[in-house]
Amino acid sequence: MTPQAAIEALNAHSDEAEALKMRGYHKVARPYLGVPAPVIETLCKELRAACSLDERLAVCAALWDSNSFEGRIAAAKLLTQARIRPDDTEAWALIKSWVPEFDCWAITDAVSIAGQKRLVWSPERVEDLVPWITSEHIWTRRAALVTTLPWTKQNTPKEAELAVRDQVLGWAAELASDHEPFIQKAIAWWLRELSKHDSPRVHNFLSQHGQKLKPFAQKEAARKLASQDYARLFNG
Repeated sequence: MTPQAAIEALNAHSDEAEALKMRGYHKVARPYLGVPAPVIETLCKELRAACSLDERLAVCAALWDSNSFEGRIAAAKLLTQARIRPDDTEAWALIKSWVPEFDCWAITDAVSIAGQKRLVWSPERVEDLVPWITSEHIWTRRAALVTTLPWTKQNTPKEAELAVRDQVLGWAAELASDHEPFIQKAIAWWLRELSKHDSPRVHNFLSQHGQKLKPFAQKEAARKLASQDYARLFNG
């Protein structure tokens, strides 16, 4: 399928009433088509089956450049795949190229989830995210945390996985005083997920840096810890 045909296939499912609702919710000036998420999922599945890798990358680039909300979500979903054969180097490069253009949480997180797959496939790419932490662009900072969420989930992590886990906790410590709500939410998300598999590290983080977090982030980060732990950490 050509890039233009893919855009037309997505546009064919437009719903003006839904688009109006989405525009009001996201409050970012861009085209909204009102295409439901399940329709986007189905279209992406069809595109993955019909396109070679080079064709898919071209479709992704065109969907992203269309600047519609649904086009950018579809571009991300087309690259959300554990294995991209024969080589995912260009896919990772494309994902990274989109980061400076993030302008809302939904697109940031959709692309970050695609990025998770590429980092898990080649963990050395975590180093590409180091400059993101100090970016002046809020969504780049958030993406660094969301893209590394897989390192919260290993039950029996290897030494290299623990090293990444500790590296990202270091980033979270740097960002703890960043009171942008979407950064606070990302830190809390990371810690909450980690607490399901490695509660000692979360407890240690919160004991050292928890007071820097906003109260809502403290509560969310500690949600999976025992209630008495929360009391000790934040109620003296």
